[in-house]
Amino acid sequence: MKEPIITLSVVLVFALSIGALGIYFIDSSDPIESCQNFYEDFTLQIDMAFNVFFLLYFGLRFIAANDKLWFWLEVNSVVDFFTVPPVFVSVYLNRSWLGLRFLRALRLIQFSEILQFLNILKTSNSIKLVNLCSIFISTWLTAAGFIHLVENSGDPWENFQNSQSLSYWECVYLLMVTMSTVGYGDVYAKTTLGRLFMVFFILGGLAMFASYVPEIIELIGNRKKYGGSYSAVNGRKHIVVCGHITLESVSNFLKDFLHKDRDDVNVEIVFLHNISPNLELEALFKRHFTQVEFYQGSVLNPHDLARVKIESADACLILANKYCPDPDAEDASNIMRVISIKNYHPKIRIITQMLQYHNKAHLLNIPSWNWKDGDDAICLAELKAGFIAQSCLAQGLSTMLANLFSMRSYIKIEEDTWQKYYLEGVANEMYTEYLSNAFIGLSFPMVCELCYVKLKLLLIAIEYKSEQRESSILINPGNHVRMQEGTLGFFIASDAKEVKRAFFYCKSFRELSRASFFLDMRRCKVPLASESDAGFLGFRRKPSGKMDTRSAGFGVWSEPASVHSTAV
Repeated sequence: MKEPIITLSVVLVFALSIGALGIYFIDSSDPIESCQNFYEDFTLQIDMAFNVFFLLYFGLRFIAANDKLWFWLEVNSVVDFFTVPPVFVSVYLNRSWLGLRFLRALRLIQFSEILQFLNILKTSNSIKLVNLCSIFISTWLTAAGFIHLVENSGDPWENFQNSQSLSYWECVYLLMVTMSTVGYGDVYAKTTLGRLFMVFFILGGLAMFASYVPEIIELIGNRKKYGGSYSAVNGRKHIVVCGHITLESVSNFLKDFLHKDRDDVNVEIVFLHNISPNLELEALFKRHFTQVEFYQGSVLNPHDLARVKIESADACLILANKYCPDPDAEDASNIMRVISIKNYHPKIRIITQMLQYHNKAHLLNIPSWNWKDGDDAICLAELKAGFIAQSCLAQGLSTMLANLFSMRSYIKIEEDTWQKYYLEGVANEMYTEYLSNAFIGLSFPMVCELCYVKLKLLLIAIEYKSEQRESSILINPGNHVRMQEGTLGFFIASDAKEVKRAFFYCKSFRELSRASFFLDMRRCKVPLASESDAGFLGFRRKPSGKMDTRSAGFGVWSEPASVHSTAV
């Protein structure tokens, strides 16, 4: 409780100091001395309220100070000495004097500390950059305030007769051209005090300008091009992809993940890698800029994981280098990535590629690794060996599985050749979709028959939940398995839109005819929200604007049905 109060008080004092500086900027357009009524001058009233707070805060700091003597020499104390009392004197005399109120600009030196209190600045480079900029600007504004005071007041030994009218911002301009050694001569100091100050300021200001400005430019130039943070969009999911990020691995991943046969993928892909992309990879990211973002960093660094919002990601994918000369070293690197990500956010789902089967056992030693929550390790060597073994038992099985797992679009061939039917089969992939409530209570063979005859879909497996609510994948189970609510089906189809028919299927459509289409639509348990939903079921709109009920998903029309092939 104590720490937030301290942080709030420090931030509040800084904010009020900047407010007082802003009031000084406003009052600097008036003469140095003027008669003002406290009850009529709104800015004076606000400045008075600020300085009352500064006076109370000064007393608290003095009480809490360990070294009372050193306290009087602190910058903040010096600022309060020369800014707080004149305000009370102005109220008492009804006479305003700008005086040394420009010293409030010295509070800007603490700007980096305030940002650190608010947990905005975290890296050393950002802290150093803000620190340099705040010191430079604070010195610049404070010196401009002194020149503004002496030039508009004049020298005291000249009875203040050699003054000139300069605005505060003209003094800011004068000091900038002086620091940069340009010195146009259009604005210059006339008073002896002003010229004497400029002599010393040229020495210190030139040194500061020559050292600070190049360092600031260097820090800005060294900022990573891809060093920002991901901004999560409400309603849109994102996944994080890391590991072996190259042109080949990224292009293969995007080619499959963003394939047009899939349903509209409303998922943003965030790539995280410690090496900036080359020109070819950068061009690939730009081609997919609506769904792909790249950030430079390492998953071993918690700060970089926070930048890509790993805690709100749907999953994290770790790609392996298939051509690595040392597979065990590559697996060890990916296991370290898994450990780092799980330490940062134990609930994140991780799918990682492994090259050697025996290295999968190391993942079980990670406490937060849980296969039931979706964590998975895909071993490339295990897949290859399994394909070879299954090909020995069933010739051509590995080719068929490879065709199912790879995304390919249908290539239409007019001739009735074997290539035509082969390409039709190659265009099919494995998709998942939740089954409609109309299938609840039916056995798996009955659902398969309905899906194949009515919907022209090939159902091969389901996700079944036992009484203990444990999920398991059942491939072609028997009559003893009945469909439950929310059963997930595994289909073989040409694209994701065809599989949507299983979700929108309704008993009222079983004996549907053209004449009773709109009448039976009212009895359907799952109403069609839009024309796109009708498209999922196979209905198409004629050029005249009427709905065409000859569907690819239903084969019971009196007229010939238009059937899309889903042959494998």
